Amino acid sequence: MTVADGGVRWGRYGAAGMLVRHVDDDGLTWLFLARRSQFCHRGGTWGIPGGALDLGEEPLQGALREFSEEIGIEPAPFTVAGMHEDDHGGWSYWTIVVDVDDRFPPPDTLSWETDEARWVVAHELATLPLFDAFESMLQRLGML
Repeated sequence: MTVADGGVRWGRYGAAGMLVRHVDDDGLTWLFLARRSQFCHRGGTWGIPGGALDLGEEPLQGALREFSEEIGIEPAPFTVAGMHEDDHGGWSYWTIVVDVDDRFPPPDTLSWETDEARWVVAHELATLPLFDAFESMLQRLGML
């Protein structure tokens, strides 16, 4: 879909992704990230599992569905810590931030869209090649 700034975005009804966060007993913040496969736009970069919303699908529902499709599990139980809309002029990407009590193990098998998934300590984010829109969102949220 072409948006107001002339850019093209994936997903006719917008898109959503899930940023899963865990704070450990030492106060370190961990984020569950996925490295995009070479078959995806900006392959090789790190971001969050996410993708196009279906017609009538709410951002939280879509983010959960996409996480499950790309990672193979759902991050349960979780608490929604925030929903952040990035409006591109008629098309929005929603980042759903959720907190989990425990760091679940990354599954051995992932979808074709994801080459790797793992927990990353927040202060290590600057050392990874990040998906540009994800990096911008982290900056807006004060996480980078």
